[in-house]
Amino acid sequence: MDKDYKQVWSNCLRVIKDNVRGAEYSTWFADIVPVKLNGKVLTIQVPSTFYYEYLEETYIDLLRKVLQAELGEGAGLEYNVVMQNNMMPHSQPLITRYPSSYKKDRYNNPVNMPNEDHSSIKNPFIIPGLQKLQIDPKLNNRNTFSRLVEGEFNRLARSAGYAIATNPGKTTFNPLFIYGGSGLGKTHLAQAIGIETKDRFQDKVVLYVTGHEFQTQFVDATQNNTRNDFVHFYQMIDLLIIDDIHEMAGKPKTQDIFFEIFNYLHQTGKQLIITSDTAPADMEGIEPRLLSRFKWGLSAELTNPDYDSRKAILKQYAYNEGIEISDEILEYVAAHITNNIRELEGALISLLAHSTLNRETITIDLARQIIDKLVKNTTHELNVSYIQKVVCDYFNLNSDAITSKTRKREIVQARQIAMYFAKNMTKLSLATIGAQIGGKDHATVLHACKTVNNLIDTDRQFKGYIDEIEKKLKM
Repeated sequence: MDKDYKQVWSNCLRVIKDNVRGAEYSTWFADIVPVKLNGKVLTIQVPSTFYYEYLEETYIDLLRKVLQAELGEGAGLEYNVVMQNNMMPHSQPLITRYPSSYKKDRYNNPVNMPNEDHSSIKNPFIIPGLQKLQIDPKLNNRNTFSRLVEGEFNRLARSAGYAIATNPGKTTFNPLFIYGGSGLGKTHLAQAIGIETKDRFQDKVVLYVTGHEFQTQFVDATQNNTRNDFVHFYQMIDLLIIDDIHEMAGKPKTQDIFFEIFNYLHQTGKQLIITSDTAPADMEGIEPRLLSRFKWGLSAELTNPDYDSRKAILKQYAYNEGIEISDEILEYVAAHITNNIRELEGALISLLAHSTLNRETITIDLARQIIDKLVKNTTHELNVSYIQKVVCDYFNLNSDAITSKTRKREIVQARQIAMYFAKNMTKLSLATIGAQIGGKDHATVLHACKTVNNLIDTDRQFKGYIDEIEKKLKM
């Protein structure tokens, strides 16, 4: 006998209610409307894509368990997004299935379950019978050129990137080195080049990897005596994107192997895209021979977008998300959020969330209320000096204690905590953090972070210190 979709959702809610606090349940689950049941896929109606994304990010494990309990293995949810007020209806249903082996992220890509080990990245070359076309490019399909607004702040890099995508490895822009501050669109542009290349040349092998992932893969290969396999795998790539290359700073062996791979790819006409937070000339902890190769092609800087570009970015984002917002509101946001693209999009997300949860129309008054809070909360630039000051103040230490050479236990621990927060709350490399905190090397910073993480897991009082300092840093 077929199950009734209303009863299935009612049974799910009964379990959810026992596992979610009252206010959260009322906000996120009480108003969901079940629509239909097709096999093992239950359709529910939600008021916005933000609502859907929040459910998938926050309650993914709970949803998976209750649906599998009701519908069995392979159960899934289909979200009908019916927007209210001044927002357009979503044109396609969003479907998420919940196999027991993995869950999916907000863009419907498989990710590791929480109980799996995230510290070791499984290298693609260990897959038995690996063929070139089987390599997952690791690209987010939202990061296309069509979603990337062009302005003075990114015109050179964007134009060069599009030229590369139409003729990879054959232009003078090899490598293309894209640099700029956090949140300016480096990753988006780099991935857009990869996506456009795959669309135009389906036989091309494209791979996106961060500097940290490359480092972790190399360590695994070294420990497993598969260094030759590691090199061979990367020599198969036609367009290699290395994001945040500065994360290799202070790691000479990783730089040696990347130097070898870089030379091979460049000499065989393959394309390299590299991103960093600083220009090659300003990078620290990177070997000169690598820096010289970064300058072989084109170095293109992304700067803070001007007012017109910020407004265009907001319009594009609103269109992509199916949100109708007046020019007056967009102009207000563009005038007051000036740092980077990520903060611009974050402001719109805050507006949408407030509007959805409180069932309010997005007005200029609401925009002022939200933006004023965001601007107020970003008055402190979070840098290493500020982190050191907060840590010293918390432990009643002199401001220069952390950078001194003393080995007193309380000062060593404060220094380790400062390194921990600098790693987690800035985009700086371990080498740069160490240089700014007492002139230490990257290995010292790495050891400090491991020590702090271990104490968080084993010492409740210490965890309390960390939680309180984190709150102060975010004030």
